[in-house]
Amino acid sequence: MRLARHRHVLAGLAVGAVLTLTSCAATVSVPPADHADDPLCAEITVRLPAEVDGQERRWTDAQATGAWGTPTSVILTCGVEPPGPTEARCITIGGVDWIVDESDPPRYLIRSYGRTPAVEVYADNSVVSPNEVLATLGPIVSQLPRESECTSTETLLD
Repeated sequence: MRLARHRHVLAGLAVGAVLTLTSCAATVSVPPADHADDPLCAEITVRLPAEVDGQERRWTDAQATGAWGTPTSVILTCGVEPPGPTEARCITIGGVDWIVDESDPPRYLIRSYGRTPAVEVYADNSVVSPNEVLATLGPIVSQLPRESECTSTETLLD
């Protein structure tokens, strides 16, 4: 059921990206996460960089979110539900564990693991390198309290 929600969000983001192309870098519409009002998410969003893997930051219309690129190629959402134990692919970049959903290539949906609130990153691999995106955003996400970690990880996305 969560995968269906993610695909709905990704489909909406794809439509939003097309609309953005026709509106010359308008505000990116991103649905807020259920726990976007967590004070720790505010700490994350105030530290988001102006650029991620060559993509400039854009304005978003939701609390605890960030977006980069025209069309939008990277979206960050803080305050998503932390993933529970899983056998899904887990990578570690910059000291942060990430669960990777590769079911809709070249778009990846990547969620921090073992930190609350959780952070979700959408990265379009046809435009940006997910490794570069996570290397840039990881130090910011690493400030969230670590409660657990993946038991088996890889260090890079393919």
